[in-house]
Formats: sequence, structure tokens, C-alpha cells
Amino acid sequence: MLGGLVALPMLLVMKQPDLGTALTYVPILAAGIFLSGLRWRHVTAICLVGALILPVGWHFLKDYQKDRLYTFMDPARDPRGAGYQVIQSKIAVGHGGMWGRGVTQGTQTQLRFLPVPHTDFIFSSFAEEHGFVGVVVALGLYFLLLMQIVQNAQTAPDRAGMFICMGVCALLLFHLLVNAGMVVGRMPVTGIPLPLMSYGGSNILSVFAMLGLVNNVRLRRFVN
Repeated sequence: MLGGLVALPMLLVMKQPDLGTALTYVPILAAGIFLSGLRWRHVTAICLVGALILPVGWHFLKDYQKDRLYTFMDPARDPRGAGYQVIQSKIAVGHGGMWGRGVTQGTQTQLRFLPVPHTDFIFSSFAEEHGFVGVVVALGLYFLLLMQIVQNAQTAPDRAGMFICMGVCALLLFHLLVNAGMVVGRMPVTGIPLPLMSYGGSNILSVFAMLGLVNNVRLRRFVN
């Protein structure tokens, strides 16, 4: 039942095609399954089936999706094409150093070496301008937000509220890990925005809607 609820919107998004956004449904499904009491032997079986399906799934990927995986493994194979943005992103992150170059002072961002830094690669721009210290502070704030959501799940008045909170937490954590890993070359490039930082009205609206649901679960603790 749970798999069907997730599979339908996931397949519709993949048909667009938008594989990156479709994959964001996976952590929600995983969180729901684990909270429902999944046993370790079932986890092992799922991992084995996934490992067998991966080689088959390769043949269903679009050419640009395959190029992203090739670029992830070796960005230098096409430094002026598919690998350009990843290379410039890593340069921007490293250029920030410990304390950063200052707001609007980053050369990679301001001189447009890093394309569209206000969307998926905003974390590269932030790292260049605020440095390692700024990145640690930002990640610390994300950590506090996620822990607050987990606390709301632990104190939820019912299982539905707990599932809502943990689903939101899993989704935000997935976005954070993929986006932060992408800008430093540890994850393939996908169109997954960084919550509360990347430009985009629909992304901001959806994140605030999810946080509103979490806040609603918290408020219901005080309802008789």
C-alpha cells in the first residue's frame, strides 16, 4: 500500500523526465518502511534486488543522465562541457578557504565562472563567500532544524504525526546530502535544490508547507 502511494507520483515525475526529483520520494518511502518495523532480512533482500536491477536500469537512462554519471566519475573528461560546472564548483568551494572571500567578493561567482550560482549550486557560492567556518555554521543550523523535527516526531500525539515528521526529516536530509555532496563532486549532478537557500518559488513554498505540517503536529500535543 505504502509503495503504491509513492510509486504513482514517482513514475509521473520520471515521465517528465526528472529522475532527480523522482528519487526524492525514495527517502520518504524508506523512512515509512523502517518506522513500520522492517526486519533486517527484508532490508537485505531489498538491497540484493536493487543491486540486480541497477545494471538493467542503466539501459533505460537518457543520454544526458548517463553523461552526468560519467562526469561524476571523471569530471576532467569534458572540462569545457559536462564537467565544467562541477570543476568550477569545486574551485569555488576551495577558494573560500577558512573565512571566505566576503559577501559579493567571490571571483568564481561574481565573474560568472560558476553558472547560475543562485539555484542548485548556491552552496558553492556560499562556501566561497563565507569559507569553511560559514559552511560549518550553515550545516549546524540545518542539523538543529532536523533534530527539532525528530523531537517533534518523538513527542507526536499519534503515529500519523510521527510519520509526517519523519517523512519531512528524511526528505530535507536527502536534499541536503545530495546538494552538498554534488557541489564538492561526491554526488552526481542533479536538479535537487538546497532547502531554504536555493532560488525558486515552488521549492520555498513546498519546504514551508512541509515545515507547517511539522509545526501542526507539534501544536496538536496541546489539544485535548
